[in-house]
Amino acid sequence: MNTPLRCAVLLTTCLACTTIALSQNQAELPPQKVASVFGENMHYFEGGHGSEVILLHGLGAAKEIWMPTFAALAPKYHVYTIDQIGFGQSDKPLLDYRIATFSDFLYAFMQGQHISRATLIGNSLGGWIAIEFAAAHPEMVDKLVLVDSGGIPWQPGSAVVNLNPASLGATRMMLESLFYDKKLVTDAFVERVFLNRIRNNDGYTIQRILAGITAENQFEDKKLSSIHAPTLVLWGSNDELIPLTSAEKLRDGIHGATMVVIEQCGHIPEIEKPAEFNKALLEFLGK
Repeated sequence: MNTPLRCAVLLTTCLACTTIALSQNQAELPPQKVASVFGENMHYFEGGHGSEVILLHGLGAAKEIWMPTFAALAPKYHVYTIDQIGFGQSDKPLLDYRIATFSDFLYAFMQGQHISRATLIGNSLGGWIAIEFAAAHPEMVDKLVLVDSGGIPWQPGSAVVNLNPASLGATRMMLESLFYDKKLVTDAFVERVFLNRIRNNDGYTIQRILAGITAENQFEDKKLSSIHAPTLVLWGSNDELIPLTSAEKLRDGIHGATMVVIEQCGHIPEIEKPAEFNKALLEFLGK
């Protein structure tokens, strides 16, 4: 399997992150807001005061995945977590989605919200988008946090997953590739993921992203040296999808970047190890 296709397979597993939306008590969620971006509706949460921070979810995920992080950041920062175009409750135009597509929508979203500069925090595909944006619009990026991020060619970890799980069994296999603690993947959890994926109706978006990854080189490895924003590479030590070697390449490729590894943790540390994740994040942002 060639490198772009391997990367596409790995990114697909982030579909499981949509479970967080159903796991949240809706009474605890902040009021949902809607912004028109290029004529399309993008849904987001906003809260807190201070310098701006934008949270970018991964493939198949939604803004709700960041709620533990949102709650930790809001006392000190003005935080946005968005349903990126094509995902969650945002509109899903029939585009051939590329990494630059998401970067352009992020730029227009920031312009519409009068955000001149922000810290970007991205998990997996969200990290890939953050790298693209930081390279294209360096003046708009304060700091950069890359969480088990895509964006550079890598050799896959041990997980082999269905590109587009359409059954409970395939969904379970996908979930088990995301977490170090497999006990988290209960029958009820698997069913919530499966139902939430159907409700979100983002299969077309995912298909076009995967097609784009295999069709053309969108990797950011040659752009890393152009990024000068203070950068934290934050990784789960037991990520079965994108190994620590990729974290090291990101750290070494971005001038001055630092790296924190969370032990006994998989691909989505903001969910599996929220206390350790938020501690590392707040320490970095407070420097």
